[in-house]
Amino acid sequence: MAYLATALQSFFTDYVHTQRNLSDNTIASYRDTWRLLIKHVCATTVTSADQIRLEDIDRDMITAFLDHLSNERANTAATRNARLIAIRVLFAHILPDHPEHAETIRRILTIPPAKTAKPMISYLSEDETDALLAAPDTTTWTGRRDQMMLALTVNTGLRISELIGLATTSIHTGTSPYIECEGKGRKHRATPISAMTRDQMLDYLTERNSRPGTALFPGPRGNALSRDAIERRLATHVRTATEPCPSIGAKHVTMHTLRHTTAMNLLHAGVDITVIALWLGHEQTSTTDIYLHADMETKNAALEKTRPPEVAPGTYAPDPGILIWLEAL
Repeated sequence: MAYLATALQSFFTDYVHTQRNLSDNTIASYRDTWRLLIKHVCATTVTSADQIRLEDIDRDMITAFLDHLSNERANTAATRNARLIAIRVLFAHILPDHPEHAETIRRILTIPPAKTAKPMISYLSEDETDALLAAPDTTTWTGRRDQMMLALTVNTGLRISELIGLATTSIHTGTSPYIECEGKGRKHRATPISAMTRDQMLDYLTERNSRPGTALFPGPRGNALSRDAIERRLATHVRTATEPCPSIGAKHVTMHTLRHTTAMNLLHAGVDITVIALWLGHEQTSTTDIYLHADMETKNAALEKTRPPEVAPGTYAPDPGILIWLEAL
């Protein structure tokens, strides 16, 4: 008889840390998934958490749990699929040690993910970016910190987790300035920054180094700002930027929107998509293809190349006379 608790302890103390060296965010996601699943099992059966056996969790139980996430917790298909991945990883790990449960585990591993619709990405135009960067009150330390944080994100396209992990030593301000960070999956990468951002960063560091802690963008006690704190600060500045630039108020702007903005700026500058993938830390260029799909400028430029020489450039517009004719039908 094998208990789930024993498998979970081995999984989280040895496998995810020592063997896989997974990131803290991934481990937290796996942990939260199993907490939810265990609570679901306890709520739908008479079994206590410590007494759940591996054979108690079969394909039907997992399917019911996934339905619970979608129907009762209103989770998106993407969240549901992330939970399914966390469940699969554990069962794939324990399969060699529990051949007696091989058939049950095999059926769990074949549960298909839910189909997801890929939404069009949101990014900021040049005017919207300028309005956002001008929004923080730079007469205060908090405003100067926020302005530097937003400017660096737009320049580099860092993920919010990468931004949180930055220290004052992460910035290199020599003749070829760049920033070092630990990317997704604990991958170390370096991203160049512009001369303008470097000069602004030098002024910022002079003030930042007089304050406690080593986080590049600290809170009141010197510790790095949390994910929620950064998003709240961004939301505050978006509201301020809406007054001079109303179009930004119509968009759902998050820190990941600024990452998308970086990619689109690079694409509009003519940077090859493979270089953009390296810049953003994508393992596969297919991940970066979403920017090609969202960029109407690139599509219109491609369309213009197919225009016959005798056709006037620009978007087609019918003769006004035909509109009058159609209205008279």
